[in-house]
Amino acid sequence: MDSVLTNHWALVLAGGDGTRLQELTRLITGAPIPKQYCRLLGERSLLEATLTRVLRFAPLKRTAIILNRNHVEIGWQQVRHLPAENLIIQPCNRDTGPGLLFSLLHLARRDPQATVAVFPSDHYIGDDLTFMGYVRRAAELVGTFPHKIVVLGICPDRPDPGFGYIIPGAALAGAAGPAAFDVLAFHEKPAPKVAAHLIARGGLWNSFVMVFRIDTMLRLLRAKMPAEFMRMRAAHQGPLSAARTYAALAPWNFSNRLMTAITEHLAVLRVEGVHWSDWGTPDAIRRSLLILTRQPKLSVRRQDTEPGPRLT
Repeated sequence: MDSVLTNHWALVLAGGDGTRLQELTRLITGAPIPKQYCRLLGERSLLEATLTRVLRFAPLKRTAIILNRNHVEIGWQQVRHLPAENLIIQPCNRDTGPGLLFSLLHLARRDPQATVAVFPSDHYIGDDLTFMGYVRRAAELVGTFPHKIVVLGICPDRPDPGFGYIIPGAALAGAAGPAAFDVLAFHEKPAPKVAAHLIARGGLWNSFVMVFRIDTMLRLLRAKMPAEFMRMRAAHQGPLSAARTYAALAPWNFSNRLMTAITEHLAVLRVEGVHWSDWGTPDAIRRSLLILTRQPKLSVRRQDTEPGPRLT
């Protein structure tokens, strides 16, 4: 395994409820658990595969994961090798915006000027080595352009309305290596005809894998979403008040609310030669399986879980 970037953090997002795939996960596991905890292929869950993948970027001691409080018992066996202080427990799921902001405030207390790479825990990657090479390249770009958020953009093979689309602009000035671009526009989940038009303009899928400095992202969040930022800071003050404050937060989507509003701060790194899928629907899983020429593992025993720590 190539050397990790020990001065960087990896943040794994595992707070999703996986409602779109509940029937499939019920068939596999006997319970409608979130897909990131399911072993859909082989012996590793999507979460376990993600945690293995990110070791090419950051060591365990600098890998953090955000979980929902009601998922800790389900996921404990899969994350117990991480340092306890790196497990970020959100009181409940309030979509990607609150989950990411909650995590960044946690990391900022420990390393406010660190560079962090964000990884969804429920995506399928066909070539870890190549994909993580792009992540490392994104971190190099952030080192050169510390005020940029570098997003990995996937070359689309169809006009899928379920993704965000990034329209690349001019090549990032002074950036050598694989193609990196400024961002002209960001469109979150457009209609199919619009998606086809965006692809014709060179649009890339938003993988939601992104690299940035923590202080840069928090500054943008505070400037663009001041009310949400202050409410989350209040929820972050202590465990007793956090649950009540967090439960009262309005859900908001990070891509739709923030990324569409900060295109001048974004850069996109075009990812080629890697099969990527968000596995958000049964059809998306079938497409990956056709590429793998394998069949889904639909007849397995219930997955064992080990009791996690008691949360009070």
